[in-house]
Amino acid sequence: MTGEALSESKRVLLLHSFGRDFAPWSEYARAFREELVRQSPNAIDLYEASLATARFADDQEGPFVGYLSALFSERRLDLVVAIGGPAVNFVQQHRQQLFPSVPALYTAFENRRVSLSGLTANDAVVAVNNDFPVIIENMLRVLPQTTGVAVVLGDSPLEKYWMEQLRTDLRRFEGRVSFTWLNDLSLEEMLQRATALPQRSAIFFGLFSVDGAGVPHEEGILTRLHAVANAPIFTHSDAFFGQGIIGGPLISVSSVSREAASVAMRIMGGEAPGDIKTPPIGYATPKYDWRELQRWNISEGSLPAGSEIHFRQPGLWEQYRPQVTIGVAALLLQAAIISWLLVERRRRHFAQAEATSRRREVVRLNRVTTANVLSSSIAHELNQPLGAILSNTEAAQVLLKADPPDLGQISEILSDIVRDEQRASEIIAGLRNLLNDRKEGDLRAVDLNDTVRDVVKIVSPEIERRGVLLRTVLAPQALPVRSDPIHLQQVMINLVMNGIDAMDGEPGPHNLTVRTRQNAEADGVEVRISDSGKGIPNDKMASIFDAFVTTKPQGTGLGLPIARTILESYGGDISVENRQRGAVFSFRLPLAKTKVG
Repeated sequence: MTGEALSESKRVLLLHSFGRDFAPWSEYARAFREELVRQSPNAIDLYEASLATARFADDQEGPFVGYLSALFSERRLDLVVAIGGPAVNFVQQHRQQLFPSVPALYTAFENRRVSLSGLTANDAVVAVNNDFPVIIENMLRVLPQTTGVAVVLGDSPLEKYWMEQLRTDLRRFEGRVSFTWLNDLSLEEMLQRATALPQRSAIFFGLFSVDGAGVPHEEGILTRLHAVANAPIFTHSDAFFGQGIIGGPLISVSSVSREAASVAMRIMGGEAPGDIKTPPIGYATPKYDWRELQRWNISEGSLPAGSEIHFRQPGLWEQYRPQVTIGVAALLLQAAIISWLLVERRRRHFAQAEATSRRREVVRLNRVTTANVLSSSIAHELNQPLGAILSNTEAAQVLLKADPPDLGQISEILSDIVRDEQRASEIIAGLRNLLNDRKEGDLRAVDLNDTVRDVVKIVSPEIERRGVLLRTVLAPQALPVRSDPIHLQQVMINLVMNGIDAMDGEPGPHNLTVRTRQNAEADGVEVRISDSGKGIPNDKMASIFDAFVTTKPQGTGLGLPIARTILESYGGDISVENRQRGAVFSFRLPLAKTKVG
C-alpha cells in the first residue's frame, strides 16, 4: 500500500439488500462497518443505501438507479460493497451504468444465489456456503424423537428462491421427518400455527423479510416467534444466536465480516479485486445456547464433540468465589467457636450439676438443722397425744373389766384415742416431709395458703413453747405457685424461726404475723412475715441475704441465702425492711397458670 493511498480518505458505498434493519444482513453490515473502521488506517467516508425493491416481485429499480447515479455523479467512489444476494444482483445488473470502473465487493450472500461466471476482474467475493441438510442432521441428533419440522420462510422473491432450494436439499429426509412450509402465511397466522405444533416437532427459521400477506418485517421476528412457539427453534446463521435458537453448526457473522473487511482493505490498498480469491465460508464450530438446552431438556451429552456452550449461568463458586471463600472461612471460624462453646458449655454443665448437687445437699442439711432445732418442741408435742392415748387405753381396760362394761364411755375413749393418734401422725408426717430429699424436678402447682397452714402445724409446738402469738391472714382465693412444696415450707420455716429468734429477750408482747395476698399488677403472689423483735441492724441490712451473714449468736448464716436461692430458682425474689418494731420479710413468686392439683 503506497503512502499516498494511506493518506487519503476512502469513500465507500454500502448497499443493503432489503433495508438497514432487516436481519440477518443488518448484523453483517454492522460487523463489517466495525471491522472496516478497525482495520483501516484511513478515514472512511461511508455511504449507505437500501435496495427496497428487493421486497417485491416486479422490477421497479429504475428510480433507485437514477438516485444513485445522481448521488455519485460528482463523487468518486473507492469501493462498492453489496450486502446480500439482491444487492449483489443489482450491482451486477447496473454496474456499467452506475459504477463501470469502481471496484466491487460482494459479501454476505450464499454462493448459489449469484452467478459467479458474471464476475469481472474488478469484482471480489466473500460468500458463504449454507449446507442445510447439516442443520437438519444436527436437529435430529440433539432431538432424535423429532418427527416434524415447521419451516419458517418469508414470501419475497429471494425467500421463494430459498424455499425451492430447501425443498430440493431436504428431499433426502423423506421417510425420516415431515416438513410443513409456512411461507404463504401472514406473520400473525404463522405465530398462531407455531403455538400449536404437534408433539415432537421442531422449527427451522430461514429468512423472514416479507410475509405471505406482502407485509415487510424488520428485526424482532424471531423474538416474537420464540415467545409463542411450543417447539425448539434452529437456524443457519449466528446472526440469530442468543435470540431463542438452540444452536448448532452456524455461519459466523463475525468471521464473514472480518474476511470481507480484510478484502476491502486490500482492494483500497491497490490490489486487483479479481486476483483476490476466498473460498466460501462454511459453518463454524457448533455452538449452543445453554438456556435453550435447559428449556427443552436437551442433554449436553447429545451435542457434537467440541461444541461450545454459551450463556451458561455461572455456578455459585464461579459467580461468587470471593464471597463464598469469605463465607466458608466465616463458617469454619464459627464452627470452631461453636465447638469451643460446646466444650465450655459441657464443662459448665458439669460444674453447674456439681454446684446444684452441693446446693441441694446444703439445703437438705439446712432442713435437718431446722428439724433439730424443732425436735425438742416436736417431742414435747408428741408426748401429749401419746400420753393421752396411754391414759385413755388404761381407762378403757378398767371399764372393760366392769360387769357390765360401760360401752358408751368406752366408745368415747376410743374416739379420743383415734383423734390423738391422728394428731401424732400429722406431726410425724410434717417432720418426714421436711426431711424428705426429693428431686428438684418434682414441681407442681400448690396453693401457697395450704403451705402456710402446713408450716403452722410444724412450728406450732415451738410457737407455744416460746410463748409467741402467731396470727395468719390468708388471701380469700387460692394462690397457686409452681414449685416443690417442701422447698416453700423450708423458706417459710426459716423466716418464721428467724422471727421467733428475733423476739427472744425482747419485752412482750411477742407477735408473729403471716400474710398472703395476690399481686394483680405483677401477676404474682406475695407472703409477708412480720415480727415484733429488735429488727435488722442497719450495718447488715444490705448483706443480710449473703452467705454466712447472721444476726444470731448461734446462727450459721445459711438460712436466708438458701431461702433466696430457692425463691430465685422459681422466678421469685425476697426482701426485708424494718418497721417501728421488728422486721418484715417479704417474698414474691409468679402466679401459676395451672390449677392446683
